[in-house]
Amino acid sequence: MLRIGIDVGGTFTDFLVQEGDGSSIFKVLSTPGDPSIGLINGLEEIAKTRGMSLEAFVPTIDIIVHGTTVTTNAVLTGNGARTGLITTEGVRDALEMRRGIREEQYNNRYTNVPPLVPRRRRLPVKGRIGPRGEVLEDLDRQAITAAVRRLKDDGVEALAICLMNAFANPSHEQAAAEIAAEEHPEAYLSVSTKVLPAVRFYDRVSTTALNAYAGPILRRYIEALLKRLGAQGFAGVLLIMQSNGGVTTPVAARDLAAMTLLSGPAAGPGAGAGHVAVHGLRDSITVDMGGTSFDTAMVLDGKPITVTDGEIDRRRLALPMLGIVTIGAGGGSVGWLDEGGLLRVGPQSAGADPGPACYGRGGDRPTCTDADLLLGYLDPAFFAGGKLPLNIKAAQGAMASLAGPLGITAEEAAAGVYRVINNNMASGVREVTVKRGHDPRDFPVVVAGGAGPLHACMICRELEIPFFLVPRESSIFCAAGMLATDLKHDYVRSLICRWDQLDPEHLCATVDEMVTEGRSVLEGEGIPVDRVRLEPALDLRYVKQYHEVTLPATLDEVTGPPRLKAIASRFHAEHDRLYGYSLEKEGTPLELINVRLSAVGITDKPTSAAGERAGADPSASLKGRRRAYVPETGLFADVPVYDGHTLEPGNRISGPALVEQVNTTLFISGDFDAVVDLHGAFVTYLRDRIDALPETVRTLLE
Repeated sequence: MLRIGIDVGGTFTDFLVQEGDGSSIFKVLSTPGDPSIGLINGLEEIAKTRGMSLEAFVPTIDIIVHGTTVTTNAVLTGNGARTGLITTEGVRDALEMRRGIREEQYNNRYTNVPPLVPRRRRLPVKGRIGPRGEVLEDLDRQAITAAVRRLKDDGVEALAICLMNAFANPSHEQAAAEIAAEEHPEAYLSVSTKVLPAVRFYDRVSTTALNAYAGPILRRYIEALLKRLGAQGFAGVLLIMQSNGGVTTPVAARDLAAMTLLSGPAAGPGAGAGHVAVHGLRDSITVDMGGTSFDTAMVLDGKPITVTDGEIDRRRLALPMLGIVTIGAGGGSVGWLDEGGLLRVGPQSAGADPGPACYGRGGDRPTCTDADLLLGYLDPAFFAGGKLPLNIKAAQGAMASLAGPLGITAEEAAAGVYRVINNNMASGVREVTVKRGHDPRDFPVVVAGGAGPLHACMICRELEIPFFLVPRESSIFCAAGMLATDLKHDYVRSLICRWDQLDPEHLCATVDEMVTEGRSVLEGEGIPVDRVRLEPALDLRYVKQYHEVTLPATLDEVTGPPRLKAIASRFHAEHDRLYGYSLEKEGTPLELINVRLSAVGITDKPTSAAGERAGADPSASLKGRRRAYVPETGLFADVPVYDGHTLEPGNRISGPALVEQVNTTLFISGDFDAVVDLHGAFVTYLRDRIDALPETVRTLLE
């Protein structure tokens, strides 16, 4: 079976081709104007390596799993669909007022992000549902009709419908949706009770508006992609990566476009979980440094952390999504001097076009890649396997724009860029660990991205993390993760009541409703019953608290009859872990807010057999030596350079050293050593912290 994972990034589009027990890696430059062009270009390159035409190769593909940045870019660049919003009279401005809380409390100059739907296209209508689902005022159907016609005349191509308390009674929204579909059938329709039937009006209206804003863009992209693939004879299965770490069909993705807003990086944490699992580990941190951004996430007990209070471009996205923190720190991140003359790096990026100065494509700003080249970490003749030679003089000229004002050499400026971006990325890791109550020193790091392995030693040194792993396919980490991803659909129902007053039968009925829906959807996608996994969770809090804790549960705990005391006990313990206190002894009652369910369809996964252990001596893979910067000493030194493709399990390398592969390079700094594990990953560790390594790695060092 031929499977291809495809991850469209800001600079490169990555491909992992899996056939039987073998796999191969490909990277092509992304085409931001139309990402599907870069995707087809990559397939054509894969076909050439097999001596086939594109038309002959594409029909042989059985499965394509695709992560797309189309919706992300639409929101970040403000190039989404022209959207209208129909909402309840009196709350027309909720999308702009948000929660009424200033994001930066003491910054008087900090302004709200502009709403995706301007006020003139946010139309209020009469009709009101109460918080318990009671009809307080009948829906004004004529007002709905007039609003839809007005928005249609205004050229709106997406309609968002979000009425007050619709989560408790969707009848008004359903009626409004029927009118909208009749009056403006061409419009992309986004209805809050279909997108997010949960309490909290701002979360619901923001998520519904995001779904509408991105929907037509994703719909056009999917239709164009299917047309392009169909023209080449593709008859296999196309799956789209979702923000929740699962995949879905193109039809489901099109209808719930907001679930793809973090489609690209969402496969990474799952891939990281697999790489540490072979060493008997269940917890890890994943980091992925590409050309434009740096993504980091956590895996606990074998599962990536999921959140329901995320944001994209400062706009609330309350759908379940992996707890990924993304910052502007990639190979293309630009170095600059602020008003005080201090060196900064990012979030601006040179992107794929024109790219870093050393690409020789017209870029003239100093970037992280230019710094890595000047520091000796990159071979100018071997970048991308020699397909993209790097221009050292162009990098030096760009770096001089920083060096001159600072009164230092270009190499010293490059070292400064290296240090700053490493600190930026270490801060990103703290966001997903320390701020969530975890000590990063307790977790191994799985390092990915074309640029990640060059910076991993310094990130881990800053965070006092004793070791990290660099998988062989680290440069296309997310594309690889996509092939190991299950189908996944998330459901939520608001069920607001005190825990000690909860009707167990009501809870069971709510869970059963979601279970039935989840099973039905997965059955329609061809998943057999024995490959369905159901994962409930409850949003709980202490009475009078504002924020709740999402507590995973088992199906047995929430059905026939629910184990309410056991769940409450686990909530107290989790609250104590997260916030440092529990109110169990005080007898403070709990409150249930939402009931959640993830319906997972388990798919076949690629397998990777362990290799045979070779000796410790890596000299057979030595390519030569190169002058490179050693951060521990602040000096340049001649360091050995190894061919990462020929290193074998058990081979050990002492830092400082470089391990080159076609699509990435690992820099092992002065205080670190590395060993190749039985699955081909480079386990890199602080020389004086062998005790922190798992037993599977320590045995390779004996």
